[in-house]
Amino acid sequence: MKLTVSTTIRLTGDVMTRLLLVLMGILIVPSMGVSQDTKLSFDKRLTDYEYPFEASIHQFSSQRHDLEMAYMYLPASDKSKPVVTLLHGKNFTGAYWEDTAKWLRGQGYGVLIPDQIGFGKSSKPKDYQYSFAALASNTKGLLSSLKIDETIVVGHSMGGMLASRFALLYPHATERLVLVNPIGLENYLQYVQYKDADFFYHNELNQSPEKIVSYQKKNYYDGEWNDDFALLTQPLVGWVQGPDWKDIAYVNALTYDMIFTQPVVEEFKDFQVPVCLILGTRDRTGPGRNWKRDGVEYELGRYDQLGTKVKARNPDIEVVELPGLGHLPHIENSALFQEAFELGLK
Repeated sequence: MKLTVSTTIRLTGDVMTRLLLVLMGILIVPSMGVSQDTKLSFDKRLTDYEYPFEASIHQFSSQRHDLEMAYMYLPASDKSKPVVTLLHGKNFTGAYWEDTAKWLRGQGYGVLIPDQIGFGKSSKPKDYQYSFAALASNTKGLLSSLKIDETIVVGHSMGGMLASRFALLYPHATERLVLVNPIGLENYLQYVQYKDADFFYHNELNQSPEKIVSYQKKNYYDGEWNDDFALLTQPLVGWVQGPDWKDIAYVNALTYDMIFTQPVVEEFKDFQVPVCLILGTRDRTGPGRNWKRDGVEYELGRYDQLGTKVKARNPDIEVVELPGLGHLPHIENSALFQEAFELGLK
């Protein structure tokens, strides 16, 4: 079944008035300090980092590894409502879905939040073939272990590429697909040079708490910052200052490769399930923009234009645009995001 909606929706009017009030409120709040806790330290499995809900472990074997996939599962309070599976981005763990999960639970939905292999509290093998197909297969195995036959799949950022691959591989297990500011709406290697894992590994080794905060402040929040945003950097900061940073940095490097070499946007025309694309149009996330090919003038990451380009690939995809929001609309303004999300769910 395909979605028949073929228009682009922009949340305006009263909703935008509320957004402006929120943004004005942000502007008059005193600047929040960024915690520079040099004692913040986490091992590779985030053992001492507390998740908002109880974390369980799904054990399975893949590529000759015995692996552990961490996940949070909140069964539906309304048995008529499906389970919504929330897939995290590259620089995050499943924990950043907390507000969204609570809202979904309040609507009666079940919620499943996995940490993919290589991320969060899950196993991080250094000799694993990281691919969106492999991670989708792992996620399907988790769903089967919980006896979840069909789910609404939601993916943010890199999780959007994974969610898309999951829906393409397992359409019968996907009730609908919701993409939230996904990367991968462009085929990056058409515009940028290929870089191998060593390049990304050396970049990761040069990370610091200050660089992590600076990057997110500039690229995610348009220069704004507060304590809620700072809390989301704690796993990354704790890893950089922790005992396993070199191993984590190498795994991070390996997972960059699939972003560039496994484009899923070329298959958007093949979706067999309803798809909703939610875009904070201020977003300018463009992997590889610092090493574009010679002579390439194309501007990566113009999310204010990508909705139109996606609809040209598949006019059945519903696009909901959120002017004034960036890469993390569910964090920047959860109330506005939830209004858009409700459209995607229904």
